[in-house]
Amino acid sequence: DIGDIIRGKDLFYGNTQESAQRKKLDDKLKEIFKEIHDEVTKGRSASPLQARYQGDDNNNYSKLRKDWWTANRETVWKALTCDAPGDASYFRTTCSDRDRNGSFSQANNYCRCNGDKPDDDKRNTDPPTYFDYVPQYLR
Repeated sequence: DIGDIIRGKDLFYGNTQESAQRKKLDDKLKEIFKEIHDEVTKGRSASPLQARYQGDDNNNYSKLRKDWWTANRETVWKALTCDAPGDASYFRTTCSDRDRNGSFSQANNYCRCNGDKPDDDKRNTDPPTYFDYVPQYLR
């Protein structure tokens, strides 16, 4: 859902009070992405960034928001899971994996901080890459 909020595609608005808070958050994100847009598109008129984001300010900065999320989603995931307790789980046990002889799929039991080393191949250290792109109403 965080990715949907950043990209401006959040479908859930909830009750009136929550909807007002979501509107306030979306307005603030528009301000932030306007500043980023202004910064990356200033300068020479033929720059690749100007070409990519031309007219994006009229479309809720959707290209820039999508690109920002693609570039930063892993860092956001690390921040979210950094201080999680060892027995925390992001997903509950779901259906059986046929190729694993009846075992169940689950992502849990790993904190990114304090000892996370590149290429250490610890379990569950990467964001679930497919989850951002499942339609929100199916999650």
